[in-house]
Amino acid sequence: MDTLSPIGIFDSGYGGLTVMREIVNALPQHDYVYLGDNARTPYGTRSFETVYDYTLECVQYLFGQGCELVVLACNTASAKALRNIQQLDLPRLYPGPTPESGPSRRVLGVIRPTAEVIGQYSAAGHVGVLATSGTVSSESYLVEIGHFFPELTVTQEACPMWVPLIENGEHRFGGADYFVKQHIDRLLTRDPLIDTLLLACTHYPLLENKIRAILPTGVTLLSQGPIVAASLVDYLARHPEFGLSAGPTLAGQPGQRRFLTTDSARDFSRQASLFWGEPIEAEKVVF
Repeated sequence: MDTLSPIGIFDSGYGGLTVMREIVNALPQHDYVYLGDNARTPYGTRSFETVYDYTLECVQYLFGQGCELVVLACNTASAKALRNIQQLDLPRLYPGPTPESGPSRRVLGVIRPTAEVIGQYSAAGHVGVLATSGTVSSESYLVEIGHFFPELTVTQEACPMWVPLIENGEHRFGGADYFVKQHIDRLLTRDPLIDTLLLACTHYPLLENKIRAILPTGVTLLSQGPIVAASLVDYLARHPEFGLSAGPTLAGQPGQRRFLTTDSARDFSRQASLFWGEPIEAEKVVF
C-alpha cells in the first residue's frame, strides 16, 4: 500500500467534521480528504436504495482521490449503505491479492465502533439513542448494540428538527431549547432508567451544552467522535498492510487536509467552521 495514501472522511453534509476533528486530534500526522455531499443532503429522509447509491458514488470518488481507507462519518450512510458496500462492492470492485487478504480498499462506519463499547458506560443497563429519523427507522443501533450487549435495554428517539436548527445556526439561541427539551423529556419518560445517552448523529455535538443542561444528574452523554477516533487508531494498528499506522509525514509534522463539497464551496467554507472549529477553504467537486 502507498504510505502517502490519505484517509477519506465522508458525510452527507457538515456533521462528519465533528468526527474528523477527533480523528485528526488522534492521528494528526496523516493526510485527510473530507467530502460532504451537500448538494444531495439530507440523507436521513431518503430511501435505503438512494442512500446506498449516493454513498457508493462518494466513496468511489474518494478512492479516486487516492484514499485507500474511507470512514463514513455519517450515521445514515453507515446504517443504510455500509453493509452492502463492505460485503458486495469492495470484494468485487477492489479485490485484494488473495481472498484471505480481503479487498484492497476499506470502508468503515460510525455505528459499530459505538455499539462495541456503549455497554461499558451503563451501570443500569438502559441506554438511549438520539438520532435522525432515517437512522432510527433503520434499527441499526438496536441490531448492533444487541449483538455486543444483548442484555441492554435500548430506547431510540428521532429528533428531526435538530439538524435543520444546527445548519441554520439556530442551535446557538434560546429557541432551540424547546426542541432539545421536548425530545429529552420524551425519551426519559419512555425509559426513566436510562443512564447513558448516545448522540447518534454527527451534528448533535453542537447541541451538547444544551443537552447537558437538561439531563438529570448521573446520566452519561456520549458523542461519537472520540469513540470512532479511538477505534480507528486500533484498526490501523491491527492492519499494518494499509501502511497508515506509522503516518505518511515526519514525526511531529501535521498532515494536509482537503475539504470537498458537491455544492457551493463558499457556503461550505462558511458553515463548516461551526463544526470544524476554525476557518477552512473548501473545493467544489463534480462527479
